[in-house]
Amino acid sequence: MITKSNRMIGAILLVSGTTIGAGMLALPVTTGLAGFIPSLVIMTAIWLFMLLTAFYLLEVNLRLKGETNFTSMVHATLGKPGEVVSWITYLLLLYSLTAAYMVGCSQVVQDVISGVLPFTPPDWIWPVAIFFIFGGFVYFGTAVVDMLNRVLMTCLILTFVSIMGFGCCRINTPMLAHINWNFLLPSVSVVLTTFGYHIIIPTLTTYLEHDSKLLKRAIFIGSLIPFLIYIVWQFLVMGVVPVHGEYSLTEAAEKGLQVTFFLKILLESPWVGLAVRAFAFLAIVTSLLGVSLSLSDFLSDGLKIKKTHTGKFFLILLTFVPPLMFALFYPDGFVKALEYAGIFVVILLALIPALMAWCERYNSKKDPSLIKSDFKVMGGKPLIIFTVFFSLLLLGIEIFA
Repeated sequence: MITKSNRMIGAILLVSGTTIGAGMLALPVTTGLAGFIPSLVIMTAIWLFMLLTAFYLLEVNLRLKGETNFTSMVHATLGKPGEVVSWITYLLLLYSLTAAYMVGCSQVVQDVISGVLPFTPPDWIWPVAIFFIFGGFVYFGTAVVDMLNRVLMTCLILTFVSIMGFGCCRINTPMLAHINWNFLLPSVSVVLTTFGYHIIIPTLTTYLEHDSKLLKRAIFIGSLIPFLIYIVWQFLVMGVVPVHGEYSLTEAAEKGLQVTFFLKILLESPWVGLAVRAFAFLAIVTSLLGVSLSLSDFLSDGLKIKKTHTGKFFLILLTFVPPLMFALFYPDGFVKALEYAGIFVVILLALIPALMAWCERYNSKKDPSLIKSDFKVMGGKPLIIFTVFFSLLLLGIEIFA
């Protein structure tokens, strides 16, 4: 029998696994131009803010009986208009992430295979190949994706540890002193996206049987682990990859490339180069599998498409063709797609949770499905108002910065 404490460990890992992914490949590119200290400031601020909005989401989730999802929570608090907005935003978020990961995966595969082939294939072949390979995995469903993901996550951890073990002794400490606050605001989009673990909370609430203490602990620890890993990763990359010049963060930002392309060159070791390539590939693949499977299930549920052979084939087309078009027309759009995703993260995972918390607390015409709960985020109306204001400020930065 699985105890609650064992389940909490699993819940922590689910939050961490949902958070850690391909976003960490784009983090040093977007925050590195500002410098290590400014990146530490913005990452700490965003982590704490997203933790607050996660707790608001948990508060609302605990007010509903049984198994719930994001849509049912919005419907019970914000009504039909909020449900429509959240449905559209959720769809756009998953499409943006899928597009980013298809582009990123194409870049890595092209980098590895093009050096082996005796001829140069056209650029469009790589996104199309990704479409057929991963479309096939998603077609066979959650069980196949789950087994594959476990193997990939194990390999991802091993490659990350090996890179850190070798790279830490190659860090040029003076490079970490670079500071340029002017580049801080443009990095907000990607940082927000990397802490978008909120979609797993309804699942955790059911898994931990609505135990608010365990849920709070799982969310806090589960998000703290990736936060610390990101700091170590930023420390390594910014201590090895220069800000300007050849093989620099500036060049990676201008060309829309992942920083691992330059990291493997600068570390000057074929074995580390192989580990860096493997790490980049695994980080993107695990993210692509999870997001595309979620998108397929979301479309199946929202459009009421049954998972027959024909239905699953249609779902694969709906899931992958729009991101494939982005990958074909914007082959260097890895970071750009993550920036678009940041807009939807703010709306869906920051603004809406705060508005839901306000409605479930202070709306005079409360939904009868809401039940009593022993968990309420401290701060009352002032903190919710601050959260809404800060969310709108971030949204403005996302759109205009």
